Amino acid sequence: MTDTNDRGDESVDGAAAHADDPTREPGTAPATAPTGGPTDEPEGPAAADGARGGLGQVVADDFSLAESLGGVRGVVEAVLPGVVFVTAFVITRELMIPLVASLGVAVVTCLIRLIQRTPVTQAVSGLLGVGIGAVWAWRSGDARDVYAWGLYVNAAYVAAIVVAILVRWAPIGVLVELLRGRDMGWRTDPARAAMRRRYVIASWMWAGVFALRLLVQVPLYLADAVAALGVARLVMGLPLFALAAFLTWALVREPPTTEAQDEATPAERP
Repeated sequence: MTDTNDRGDESVDGAAAHADDPTREPGTAPATAPTGGPTDEPEGPAAADGARGGLGQVVADDFSLAESLGGVRGVVEAVLPGVVFVTAFVITRELMIPLVASLGVAVVTCLIRLIQRTPVTQAVSGLLGVGIGAVWAWRSGDARDVYAWGLYVNAAYVAAIVVAILVRWAPIGVLVELLRGRDMGWRTDPARAAMRRRYVIASWMWAGVFALRLLVQVPLYLADAVAALGVARLVMGLPLFALAAFLTWALVREPPTTEAQDEATPAERP
């Protein structure tokens, strides 16, 4: 639930992937959420307990803003290419220097992760986003096309989420139940009707996030306001993703189990 703004400009892919680079949206994420953690992940219910980064935070006991954004390093890696592009473009008013500078920053972040042998999924996805935007703009010779891919991704997310909701496969429900290691029985179980409605509400909210990006950014793209468009994508990237992730967590969190309440100390009990 990925887009330059795609971390989801982009499905309730993620997030997101995921302020932003010129072509990638956090959040936009969409379909997979970067964890920024080890590659060995537990299976089943343990996977839900171990989910920490990106949209994995929606099933955490306590929501962590930092973890939802991939930590300080994840924020820097997501934001820096976009900041470099906008800054270089404002200074030079040329296309190639900002393109090379932002692409170089994305490459360097990937190389650093490879050298340190840390997970590269988030950095590589950012590099791909920057690369697609750079190629698009280079071929057209139009600086605003750095952001064109992200706009298409956001539009695709809106369409995919709306269709999924209409066919009763609310994307947030699918994501949350998978993270919790459960099957898709929530779709038809009468006892889970209340949670099913929450999944639908959360899914509509994510569709609204991607639609809002389009509502603000398409007019800027059509007006050829490259600097303003770059700033809008940064502002509507990670900050908007984090807000949507927090609201999703608030909507779909489950009350503590009886066993957990029994284990709590008297001071911890409400």
